[in-house]
Amino acid sequence: MPIRNLSDIESIRQEFPILDRQVNGCPLVYLDNAASAQKPNAVLRRMRDQASHAYANVHRGLHTVANETTEAFESARIKVSEFINAPSPNQVIFTKSATEAINLVASGLSAELKSGDEIILTVMEHHSNIVPWHFLRERYGVVIRWVDINEDGSLNLDQLATTISNKTKILAISHMSNVLGTTPNAKEIMDLARANDIKVLLDGCQAIVHRDIDVQDLDCDFYVFSGHKLYGPTGIGVLYGKESVLNEMRPYQGGGEMIEIVEKDHITYGELPHKFEAGTPPILEAIGLGEAIDWISQYSMTEIANYEHSLYQRAVSAMRPINGLRVHGDVEDKGAVLSFSIEGVHPHDLAQLLDRYGVAIRAGHHCAQPLMKFLGVTATARASFALYNTEREVDVLVESLEKARTMLV
Repeated sequence: MPIRNLSDIESIRQEFPILDRQVNGCPLVYLDNAASAQKPNAVLRRMRDQASHAYANVHRGLHTVANETTEAFESARIKVSEFINAPSPNQVIFTKSATEAINLVASGLSAELKSGDEIILTVMEHHSNIVPWHFLRERYGVVIRWVDINEDGSLNLDQLATTISNKTKILAISHMSNVLGTTPNAKEIMDLARANDIKVLLDGCQAIVHRDIDVQDLDCDFYVFSGHKLYGPTGIGVLYGKESVLNEMRPYQGGGEMIEIVEKDHITYGELPHKFEAGTPPILEAIGLGEAIDWISQYSMTEIANYEHSLYQRAVSAMRPINGLRVHGDVEDKGAVLSFSIEGVHPHDLAQLLDRYGVAIRAGHHCAQPLMKFLGVTATARASFALYNTEREVDVLVESLEKARTMLV
């Protein structure tokens, strides 16, 4: 149960040493959280202490330090399992990133697919949930079908329903858009999928840090996310999969640990989760992710989401009067991700000017080029909020935007 609330944001900020720094003589206002969140002292300490006092390779040693490291590593797997309510820790696969997790799924399912089979994506997918499926298009002749969004940025569920055919085998859909903050109705998606015997992968990289995630309630076949957006380290990703589906899939990579028996003319694979974890895993990174989960679990995810959304609403309300400003995606139930454009101003120029005032935002296509094309832009600016951001930082963002617009238009 959560033991802390968000009433004292300043005390929370003190747990993030980077937030004390200045950029160009101004206090850092870090609003690039959708790309990667900052790390609390608890995570930094945990990884340092593990490396300093109890580090060895996992699963293979019989000595004390190896056993201690293995226990810490597997404890992190249990923490992830409980955090997303997986039925078993064995259904939690550690990868080096969410990108690798999606590639693992695409590779593992390729044996089931034949030329003409269809995979459905949406125009708001991150490239990490597009390119691996293009590999299957190039190599196996599968067909990628696309579903659009509505004017407010919500997913067009009616079009999704009509796009599904008897050739559809996989739906791979973002659980929250990294550009729009849109959170599609996963229940409706799953109802459509189950009615048509279709496997579903949800890309939870953004949703995991803004929503309570219950994979059993979602009933998805796969759920993927990365550690670094969840206040954990880079170099660690998670794949959850239904046990029956994972058992049917062939391994993604071969090597040590993922095997049971190796002979000159024969091999057998290990049990879950080791079947998909070839070689030395990201040990310290997994332990750091476990600590990040401990840290964020002190708070109510609902309270976090409500607070972050209040920052988003404050920013949108203050920014709308700015001449030529366009907010991309404004559906009501969305994550605290604010993408916008200012007429006549390139987002890159805007981001560089905001940096003069210590404000860190993202600018570019956000690894979502099909969405940029759909929106009719080449790039957007993006401010994304975390639980350590403040109302004052939102005000600094808006003040800096107004100054930058005056200079650029």
